[in-house]
Amino acid sequence: MAIIVTFEIPGVGQELYDAVISRLTDGGEFTSLADIPAPGLISHMAGPVEGGWRVVDVWESEEALESFSKILQPILADLGHADGEPQIIPAHNVVTR
Repeated sequence: MAIIVTFEIPGVGQELYDAVISRLTDGGEFTSLADIPAPGLISHMAGPVEGGWRVVDVWESEEALESFSKILQPILADLGHADGEPQIIPAHNVVTR
């Protein structure tokens, strides 16, 4: 079952996001889901919110998210932002272009 994942990091902004993306892409761009090691990622959005930064993803399954988390968490920890838990909810419907 697809899941919707919302992750918010207070007190940070685009700089942290760009640093994470740079590490995930080995310094390349992130213009396609194929650019990062995230099998099972259906969609990705990120942007500023009041007091921080928010990422919203749709994943094929919780297992796919858990697999990616093993890559992402060490990067966040290395950048000093390992804390924070994503909100995970089941997706009732996923429509893509």
